[in-house]
Amino acid sequence: MKTTVEELDDNKVKLSVEVEAAEFEVEVEKAFKKIGRDVNLPGFRKGKVPRKVLEARFGSGMARGQALEDSIPDYFLNALGDHEIDMISPPEYDITGGMEAGDLQFDAVVAVRPEVEISGYDRIKVEIPAPSPTDDEIQERIDSFLTQFGELASVERAAADDDTVTMDIVTTHEGEEVEGLTAGDYSYKVGSGGLVPDFDENLLGASIGDSIEFDADHPDPEEDGKLSFVVEIKDIQEQVLPELTDEVVKNATDFATADEWRADMVAEMTTGKAVRSNNLWREKAAEALGALVTDEPPVALVDTEVRQQVEDMARRLQQMGIGFEQYMQMTGTSVDDMFEQMREPAIASVKVDQALRALATSEGLNADEADVDAEFAALAEDTGMSLDDLKSQISTKNQLMLMKADISKRKAVDWLLERVEVVDEDGNTIDKDALELAAQPPEEAEEE
Repeated sequence: MKTTVEELDDNKVKLSVEVEAAEFEVEVEKAFKKIGRDVNLPGFRKGKVPRKVLEARFGSGMARGQALEDSIPDYFLNALGDHEIDMISPPEYDITGGMEAGDLQFDAVVAVRPEVEISGYDRIKVEIPAPSPTDDEIQERIDSFLTQFGELASVERAAADDDTVTMDIVTTHEGEEVEGLTAGDYSYKVGSGGLVPDFDENLLGASIGDSIEFDADHPDPEEDGKLSFVVEIKDIQEQVLPELTDEVVKNATDFATADEWRADMVAEMTTGKAVRSNNLWREKAAEALGALVTDEPPVALVDTEVRQQVEDMARRLQQMGIGFEQYMQMTGTSVDDMFEQMREPAIASVKVDQALRALATSEGLNADEADVDAEFAALAEDTGMSLDDLKSQISTKNQLMLMKADISKRKAVDWLLERVEVVDEDGNTIDKDALELAAQPPEEAEEE
């Protein structure tokens, strides 16, 4: 097989392929066998009809046409691998010779992945939450734990958020009392949003003995007019929390002391925040890298990414026992709407992919044979398959090209994360080594 490549405009190439008649004859013979399996002729068992009989009955054109249909895509893929062409859309074939006899000749025009250039990737700075809990966050968690043991106590001050106010309420709508919104000795937690939106706002700052009158929109949108409230404040209570003692902890947990419980709680919070910060570090670094790509990516790449995202979503829904069509009906979304919603995230994802490839090329991080051997060894360990079986499955040059691209992008990610500057909300530099260590499972962290 002979091949040549010609670069065209708009990120396209024309791949010209020539297959000698003797080589193509092997495909014609396969086509005759394929046809013979589906033909019933008197005197012959199905699938055992000789080629000469088939040629005499049907001519050679049928088998040659079948051979062209079956073999051209394979010849094309082999040529792609030979020239390491990274196509991003289906090819357009044009058979230029060999339709009826002789050498097979065809052209394939295909869109290829454009190469982009980026700059500034060595100066990326990202901001993420601090990976350790603050004193306020720790105290908030302790208070949340102690809330189950808290008691209400009356206070001589104005009502504030989270206070419990006891009151008499009279609510009228167009002069008539509203059942359900009129009550005596009604207890209400300020800030809970349990009644109409304006209710909490009017309670804040009120004191015992105050009488408050105000109007508010009716919660039922079908009702016209305002609701009129008259509220008499009878008592204001705040929740008083006990101290964090060994006795409190022992009665509510499996820990013997308050210090043990607190240490475990802080460790859990630290791991959780570190994992979230670690993920955000990677996500924001990738987003910042992708933002360095200024050209709009090819539509073919974006369409492919959109389809992939929709398919991933459908698989996740299926795992939850929800069919894709059922989800569309539940959300009132059409397939076209879904694809349109996915387009912006898909563009961002494609730009990240382009930027990683560009970084790998610029910094000499492209996969070599040692990287490929290590990848095969890791796959063999993960799958339990032998190296020979794996290599036989990933045998074409095109498949190896895809594997090398994945390896190169992972190397680019590692290069980027090692160099990106990471700071917290206050601009303080975050230790990335500590960030990764804290986000690891305890057993792995201990090994480190």
